[in-house]
Parts: sequence; structure tokens; C-alpha cells
Amino acid sequence: MEKTVDTLLNDELLFNIFGRFSLQSDSYKKLGDFENYVYEVYKDGQPIILRLTHSSHRNLEEIQSELDWMNFLNKRKVNVPLAYESTNQKLVESIQTLDGSYFYACVFTKAQGEPVKINSSKFTEDLFYAWGKEIGKMHRVTKNYQPSEGIVRRANWDEEDLLLNIGEYIPSEDTFIVEKTKELISRINSLPKNNDNFGLIHTDMHSGNFFFDDKEIHIFDFDDSCYLWFASDIAIPLYYSILYGFGDKSQMERMEFAKEFISAFTNGYKSENALPELWERHLPYFLRLRDITLYSVLHKKIAPEDRNEKILSWINEMGERIKNDKAIIELY
Repeated sequence: MEKTVDTLLNDELLFNIFGRFSLQSDSYKKLGDFENYVYEVYKDGQPIILRLTHSSHRNLEEIQSELDWMNFLNKRKVNVPLAYESTNQKLVESIQTLDGSYFYACVFTKAQGEPVKINSSKFTEDLFYAWGKEIGKMHRVTKNYQPSEGIVRRANWDEEDLLLNIGEYIPSEDTFIVEKTKELISRINSLPKNNDNFGLIHTDMHSGNFFFDDKEIHIFDFDDSCYLWFASDIAIPLYYSILYGFGDKSQMERMEFAKEFISAFTNGYKSENALPELWERHLPYFLRLRDITLYSVLHKKIAPEDRNEKILSWINEMGERIKNDKAIIELY
């Protein structure tokens, strides 16, 4: 989180939010604070999730549309959290800060299952199958989704701040990355688009954004959801599995894993939904796009003095791939 935002969040504001959602103030735990502040809190003795989003990151309408889609999916048996209303019958509560900006608060059911790390014994083909299956189900169900009355449609992928304003976040000497971003956006926008290959998707389906109950995955963190090609939701699980688990491995080892992963993942996907046409051909574009958005967000969110050796290594490797129009893994 940016340091300027950190200074705005205090106990008084937090306890104000607890009151609006009837949360217990005697027991809570921060789970994350990268783009949002996420807490495990308790309501009537049961653990649930509280998320605070600063207005510099998302506006009220964006969060309302995110929750509208999540609740649509939840009601149709997709494994995603259900958003609760506050005591004011609102899914999102707004709290003004001392500088006139806002925090937006929402509360969700806690996902079932447990996290699975890349080095876990559960990071196997059974998980990859379940991963693809739930994403396939989500895509299939969403083909019939229309925003509820009064809900603003989620943004298109190319309206993302990290792409539009990348020049503001990266070093001035990285002008070539701004040009590469424009070129890739133009190329992706030329891809065929229809209801079977394009729609509202999660966009950030790495292993840190779901729990696994040994049979199914339970997805959360829809903060980045937008309208994009379905193939991106296939690319992102592969991208982060390579980045987190095979970053220091040879290209051959990466390739062996990628083939195993994609085979199991797409089999799971096909059990719920037809694979989007030409997805293999389009996969490299979305792997390259993630390099660009991650390069942008790492510069935006992490001050230079706070970047550890791993972050610096990622930034350097991404920069080289972006410069040379390469993906993290060359499968097709």
C-alpha cells in the first residue's frame, strides 16, 4: 500500500466500520494490505472477511459492481464469497478520512478450504483440474450475467489504471515500456470477440486467490475483475505458477511443468465449459500483458527502498521480457 494511504487508516475509523457491520471489535487480524486492507473479523462468533478500499484505488460504483457480480455467481453455486449488507442495508459503506478522501468497506463470507502453496504436496494435477473446473463454471455462468438495476458495468480491461497511466509509475528511462504497452493493447484489441470468448472475468486467478478443500477451489479477491478475453483467466494461473514456483528453474523444467499444468487445467475447464476458440494462440498475449501490469503495480505500490532482492529480480526479468516481446513461458 502507498505510504500516503497508510497514514489515513486509524483505529477510530476501523471501529466505526465495525459498528456499521455489527462486527466484534475485540478480535480481528490483518491478512493483507497490498491494494486493499483485508481483515479476518468476527460476527456472531463466526469468522468473516472485512475489506477496506481507498478511493485512490477504486470508486464506490466499481466496488458495487464487483459485489453485484460476486453475489450473482454465489447464488448460482459458483464457489465465491457472498457479500453481506451493513446495518444500513448497504453492501458498501463509505467513510470519509481527514484529507477528504474515502475508505469503502465491505464484508464477505470466509472462503472454505485452506490455502495451497506452490511447494505444497497438494499442488498437483488434482488441484489444477479443480482450478480449471471452477473457472470454466464461472465463465459459463457469467455468459448470462447482466448488472442489476442501478449498477454500473465493470470496466473494460484497457481502462485499467496500471495500463493507462503506466508512464506515471515506472522510471522515466523506461519509455520503451510505455510504447510496448500501447503496441500490445492494440494487438489484443484486434482479437476476435464474442460471447463465448469474451466477458466479465476474475483476471487475477493465481493460487493466492483461492482456498482448496481437497475437492474444489473457493475463489475470492474480485477487485481486478473486468471485461476481457476468457483466455486471460487461463494464462494467469499458469503465469503465477511459473513465477512463484519455477522462477529459478531452467526453460526445460518450466516447459515440462507448463504442459502438465495446462493439460489438467483445461480438462477441468472443459468439464464445465467449452474452451474459447484459439485460446492457445492468444495465450502468449495475456502472459505478456501480465508482465506489463505487474511491472506497473510493483513500481506503483512498493517504494524503491522497500523492494527486496526478489522484487528487484522480478522487475529486471519482466523488463527484459517486455523489451523483447517475450512471455514468461513460450508454449505455443
